[in-house]
Amino acid sequence: MAISEPSHDSASQTPSDFHPRVDRSGRPRKRGWLWFLIIVALAGGGYFFYRSRVAAESKAAPARGGRGSSLGPVSVTVAPALKQDIPYYLSGLGSVTPFNTVTVKSRVDGQLQKVYFKEGQFVKEGDLLAEIDPRPFQVALEQMEGQLARDQAQLNNAKIDYARYDQLHKEGVVAQQQVDTQNATVGQLEGAIRADQAQIDNQKLQLVYCKITAPLSGRVGLRLVDQGNMIRASDPNGLVVITQVQPIAALFTLPEDSLQDVIKHMEKAELTVEAYSRDDQTKLATGKLVTIDNQIDPTTGTARFKAVFDNHDLSLWPNQFINIRLMLAVRKDAIVVPLAAIQQGTQGNYVYTVKNGHANLQPVNVDMTQGNISLIASGIAEGDQVVVDGQDRLQAGATVEAHGASPNSSGNGPRESSRSDRASRTGGAARPNGPGRADGVAGTGRPNGDLRPGRNSGAGGDSGPQGFSKHKQAGKQN
Repeated sequence: MAISEPSHDSASQTPSDFHPRVDRSGRPRKRGWLWFLIIVALAGGGYFFYRSRVAAESKAAPARGGRGSSLGPVSVTVAPALKQDIPYYLSGLGSVTPFNTVTVKSRVDGQLQKVYFKEGQFVKEGDLLAEIDPRPFQVALEQMEGQLARDQAQLNNAKIDYARYDQLHKEGVVAQQQVDTQNATVGQLEGAIRADQAQIDNQKLQLVYCKITAPLSGRVGLRLVDQGNMIRASDPNGLVVITQVQPIAALFTLPEDSLQDVIKHMEKAELTVEAYSRDDQTKLATGKLVTIDNQIDPTTGTARFKAVFDNHDLSLWPNQFINIRLMLAVRKDAIVVPLAAIQQGTQGNYVYTVKNGHANLQPVNVDMTQGNISLIASGIAEGDQVVVDGQDRLQAGATVEAHGASPNSSGNGPRESSRSDRASRTGGAARPNGPGRADGVAGTGRPNGDLRPGRNSGAGGDSGPQGFSKHKQAGKQN
């Protein structure tokens, strides 16, 4: 078999010529089609998901009432507008301070012989508290009385001698000088008598000081010196501290912006002050405002006020932190609705009222807010049924199914502030806050009291006295 020799052309081929050629121009075109198919699939899936979602919502719409549509009435909760007397007050933080505090000290030096009081006892002014050994002072008194008797005898003798010398001088027996000398002796002894009497009076006073009495009525504190100890008048601590707690005072602060309002009401009548516990839940005592400090603290922008309480039940204790409500006035026959009924729109505040089974949108002017109620200046009347729950499903003219609110949920009436309200004001404890505030938000420049003006953007806003509210967001801390 003859083997043919390779041709010249095959010998000249390169190694790459032996691999099959691949047409790469088709790869980008295939990838483009792949991405196009993915996008189409996603778009189709999204479209079908949207259609199924719309269909499901349309089926559920009859069950929800559809914002008062023809599919059925909207279930809402209503409460009546009431007419009440609402107090207008400012709130602040304060501390109880005793009217008088006295440290009872000994006025003489000696041994504490007996103690007559018990720790924590209430004493009256003049009650015997303790007694110092009086024997050294009694001995000194007797000594002074003896000195007085001796000087008195010498004075009597000097007076007799003076009378004798004076008679002899008239007869020309003795010289005038001797008479004058005897007269001076009489005057000297008379001065000694007066000095002796003063010393006797002083010793009697020391004996009185040996019996230590209460300088005022109040409560006795802990005993600082035990019976039998030597005490001195110069001892700094004394025997015991007596604190006057009936009556008792409270000092509290309010922002300077409220000062003129307080002065204006103070000129008309005596202002009532109520003291509440640290958690603002328990009313402790009722007193009266007695004075305002004569200057404003420039570092905090607050003024100090002083109130007095009878404190018959001892509910207030010295240095106790309390919440203060300064009553300025009482709004008589005010129309009030639950705060939950007030809605805010572009034209101002409004409420939904229910009449004949239909909801009506009624603009209102809110005078002020107290706790969980709002005072209405105009817009609704007593007895109107306002929606307090379900407004988000309503529109004007919608058919409604009204249910009465429970007493706890309607909140139609004054109440104590909630714990969340108090947290925003006191931070969990009634203690003084930082600069520029009494118990409000720093830098607001207004009192953070329990009534505030309503936000009326509509026409016909109320021009009456402005109040302040302690309605705040729950959980907001100082």
